[in-house]
Amino acid sequence: KCVIPDNCYAPVYDETIKYFKETGALDPKTSGAVANVGLMAQKAEEYGSHPTTFEIKKDGVVRYILESGDVLHEHQVKAGDIWRSSTAKKAPILDWINLAITRQNETNSQAIFWLDEKRPHDAELIKYVKHELEDKNLTKKFIILAPREATRLTLETIRKGKDSIAITGNVLRDYLTDLFPILELGTSAKMLSIVKLLSGGGLFETGAGGSAPKHVQQLTEENHLRWDSLGEFCALGESLNFLAKTNNNPKAAVLGAAAESATQELLNNNKSPSRKVGEEDNRTSHFYFALYWAKALAKQKQDPEIAKYFEPISKSLTENEDGIIKEIMEPQGHEADLGGYYHTDPVKVQKIMRPSKIFNQIIS
Repeated sequence: KCVIPDNCYAPVYDETIKYFKETGALDPKTSGAVANVGLMAQKAEEYGSHPTTFEIKKDGVVRYILESGDVLHEHQVKAGDIWRSSTAKKAPILDWINLAITRQNETNSQAIFWLDEKRPHDAELIKYVKHELEDKNLTKKFIILAPREATRLTLETIRKGKDSIAITGNVLRDYLTDLFPILELGTSAKMLSIVKLLSGGGLFETGAGGSAPKHVQQLTEENHLRWDSLGEFCALGESLNFLAKTNNNPKAAVLGAAAESATQELLNNNKSPSRKVGEEDNRTSHFYFALYWAKALAKQKQDPEIAKYFEPISKSLTENEDGIIKEIMEPQGHEADLGGYYHTDPVKVQKIMRPSKIFNQIIS
């Protein structure tokens, strides 16, 4: 049993449970993926701790008053209530819509605005969305659905092996970037979140850090790190692709494409970390990512200079695979001293995380 303390978005989980009761689990090998474009810029729909969150001291009314003196809205509150004002300005809303348009144009995937016309906040966003899509003659490429209906359609789509873009507000972005990676891969630690900035930059973040303390505990007790860096590898490829597009840098494009190929090979060959000591962990997965990346760069034809540079690296990594894996695995099963918890000793950490002399020499 579970309780979702959110009246607006609980239907997402309710519909998900109903759907899988009807159809059974997804097959990760054949299912599509769900990308998310979230409304976040300039604290849009911010829901965490911020200047407009208040603990109410006594029973009464909270009013939102405009400069003109008009009351925008008001709420009856009681002592001890947490009252939070969540806003979204025009510039980040338009940027969000344009990011969605760009993503759909790049992927040609199904694209859904998860907005409920019966919810006043969403109704205002829908006005902006419809105006922008009509102005750009793109209404046929996008769908606007309430969260429950959007959930059902998205699940039906990815079951067919097709991808979908979930275009959402900030809170739903947080929910969905946990939900769909768990459904697709069994964990949200492998997810990648791309945040395009209003001034033209980008943030590429990954993973769910809630399990990190347990990972550190196992590392210090058994010298086995089970953290899966798949999300970081995805972020590396995407950031290089972003650099290639924004700076017209063809070499970055070659590196990005090869990084994506290496990530796929990592999955194809099941080289993700195991949970058990004595088996492959985060350090072996980094070796294999380096191996597959070097191979892809050595084989590609777009940039002969890059290929020539990585040919000997690829050859050395391939020839020394067994020796490198042996050196990485040997320290497992013993305690590891990081020299601290929040403030670790860089020298000790480097020794733990880079135990293979052969590997270090090849990539130095």
